[in-house]
Amino acid sequence: MDRNFILIIGILFFMPFCYNNISAQTEIDNKHNIKADTEIVLPEGLSQSAMDSLLSDWKNKNYIIIGSEDCSDSALNPVFDDKTYIERLSKLPTEIELPYNAVVRQYIDLYTSRFRKNVSYMLGVANFYFPVFEEALDAYGLPLELKYLPIIESGLNPSAVSKAGASGLWQFMLSTGRIYGLETNSLVDERRDPVKSTWAAAKYLKELYGIYNNWTLVIAAYNCGPGTVNKAIKRNGGKTDYWDLYYSLPKETRGYVPSFIAANYVMNYYCEHNICPMVADVSLDTDTVHISRQLHFGQIAEVCNVNIDKIESLNPQYKKSIIPGQSMVCSLRLPQDDLYNFIINEDSVYKYNTDKYFSNRKIVDIKQPPVSETKYYKIRRGDSLSTIARKFGTTVSRLKSLNGLKSDKISAGKTIRVR
Repeated sequence: MDRNFILIIGILFFMPFCYNNISAQTEIDNKHNIKADTEIVLPEGLSQSAMDSLLSDWKNKNYIIIGSEDCSDSALNPVFDDKTYIERLSKLPTEIELPYNAVVRQYIDLYTSRFRKNVSYMLGVANFYFPVFEEALDAYGLPLELKYLPIIESGLNPSAVSKAGASGLWQFMLSTGRIYGLETNSLVDERRDPVKSTWAAAKYLKELYGIYNNWTLVIAAYNCGPGTVNKAIKRNGGKTDYWDLYYSLPKETRGYVPSFIAANYVMNYYCEHNICPMVADVSLDTDTVHISRQLHFGQIAEVCNVNIDKIESLNPQYKKSIIPGQSMVCSLRLPQDDLYNFIINEDSVYKYNTDKYFSNRKIVDIKQPPVSETKYYKIRRGDSLSTIARKFGTTVSRLKSLNGLKSDKISAGKTIRVR
């Protein structure tokens, strides 16, 4: 058979599939008729406070630099038509469906214009956290694109705290965190531990998928809780398409899934919008060591000559700069060179200036009051138990107990014990 003929037949056979894929994507985008939504609430990870906290972090101040030789930053944000966004989203190698509509477009516009500086910094911070996220997600067999959830949740800030009290990169509430093994007390908040919280989040996402078997609903439930999603499903006659439930969900959740889709877009197509990523100036190789005694960051800083901001940035789970290793399993994360220095000086670190750093944890010896000596009194004419009690600072009942008296009668000339 002529080779050109075979090629033509192949092209004609393949073209309908290409057309159907683009057409199906467009149909998905249009069938829900979701219009631009002025009521949605921006996720807290995009707030200015989240950005300020991100910029103040030691890692970012010392290891993230602006721009690179291979990137040309510009304030100009090119305008693209809907077809371009649809095609770009369809090219991303994701398991989770990433449809496009007017609300998704709203978030893409926000990321690429108003929050383009946030995106630039988060692209740099991703070098620290995405390997941690990907390891846990892969271990649980989850889509790796879920690594973009903390962008919406916390702006990639491990110390972020929401107005509702959620904390950490993955924004666990206190109760949910404890269910998934994250300890929280006055000194420690493991919701802020980048590694432990990531593995807890992966487990939680896996369990949510077991409930819904639908990643878009899983993402919605991660934001507002499965109970709220279940109510929306019930109100809509059992429908389980997120976009069918859209107007039955809380305002923040209505913006949550579109924001996730937009985050997937902008973290992959930032160059097309003239966003120059911050880059890691130095690879921060860190490791951990087990701590079995109480330890203060100040002791480490002074003995090992380590910047205390560095210690705090790498160990955000310790709320008061105290590692309570004597009462629970604790770890210390440091750059490898600093960690080696800590290990060879470990005993000296633990002993250093304990009176200064643990002054409120001293063992105080409370002295017992001296035991009073036994004392007797010879009863005189006119004495009564009440007058004797007043004289020796005691009570009638105490005198009767000491002397085995059953009544208040006493006789002059006899001796009575008063102590």
